[in-house]
Amino acid sequence: MFKMLFESISGVEVFPVAALIIFFSFFVGLIIWLIRADQKWLRHMEKLPLDYKAGENGDA
Repeated sequence: MFKMLFESISGVEVFPVAALIIFFSFFVGLIIWLIRADQKWLRHMEKLPLDYKAGENGDA
């Protein structure tokens, strides 16, 4: 069913290639950002969930 539907769309072969390029680019960009990110900020962010104390910021 889907094969017949996709065969009727002109230029459908571009979509898988575009999806692969977007997917690959996102993860390459993420790796580059992680390498270039400030290590002090990353250490601060990784400790945030463990540093939470009840009662701060008006929480009960």
